Amino acid sequence: MERVFHRDRLPDHLRGGVIALGNFDGFHKGHQAVAGRAVHHAKDDSRPVLIATFDPHPVRHFKPDVPPFRLTTLDQRERLFGAAGADAMMVFEFGDELAQTPARSFVEDILLDRFGVAGVVTGNDFVFGKGREGDVVMLAELAQRHGFFTEIVAPVDDGEEIVSSSRIRDALQRGDCATATRLLTRPFTIEGIVQHGAKQGRDLGYPTANIELGSYLRPKYGIYAVRGQLPDGTILDGAANLGIRPSFDPPVELLEPHFFDFSGDLYGQTITVELIDYIREEVKFDDLEALKGQMRKDCEDAGRILSA
Repeated sequence: MERVFHRDRLPDHLRGGVIALGNFDGFHKGHQAVAGRAVHHAKDDSRPVLIATFDPHPVRHFKPDVPPFRLTTLDQRERLFGAAGADAMMVFEFGDELAQTPARSFVEDILLDRFGVAGVVTGNDFVFGKGREGDVVMLAELAQRHGFFTEIVAPVDDGEEIVSSSRIRDALQRGDCATATRLLTRPFTIEGIVQHGAKQGRDLGYPTANIELGSYLRPKYGIYAVRGQLPDGTILDGAANLGIRPSFDPPVELLEPHFFDFSGDLYGQTITVELIDYIREEVKFDDLEALKGQMRKDCEDAGRILSA
């Protein structure tokens, strides 16, 4: 699995491939359907498979002050794309250059000349080029003119409505982990480096691994049942506070998982934390004994949820 960038001419072994075009943040059921069709076409013709993503997200370019909303990091997307069958992740680095590229040039100069694509697979809502002037109709017309194939994949629904990143974000902001997990096909997962903190959890008897939320969407603040994975593959069950810790000053926004039956040193290590279920909202406690009692109950509730 390779990571390549849109400004570069592709190496020969990746030219002539099939590219799945989209942003694919979250890589949910609908994104997986698009990628799956690209893999299918590529395997039929013994061609390489590229799955695209835009980083930074175009929204971040046009609205730099918008609150964090990402469902995955670039590293997470790379692993997900590789597991889906991609030979390379194509990163479109979105800035002024791409924002000002006419739609026709996006196809002719980038997809064809720079990448040498043989086929393009995308969803029916994909738009491209300056001012979003390009759509799937233009893409199909240019494919016919230049001799590459294109497939437009229909939206995927889950029996209720179309699967989308917006639905997943809405679910997470309600604390509805079950819906987010169903649409993503896996739990929403935050990955980060464990930071040194104020050691308050350790003083209370519940040491935590403090992780900054970075560019991730902020799910509903509160206590979660979580499952962590360490760099060596060890899986750990736990309970986590996600939010600003209202019982402590100053407020600091963190994900703070406490892993059951674990006492190792995680500082400086990159770990992943899956949000399995929402337990309760954040509450400010008047004294530490009340907080410790609630933390004990939270861990018991998380343990029951995870064992089920």
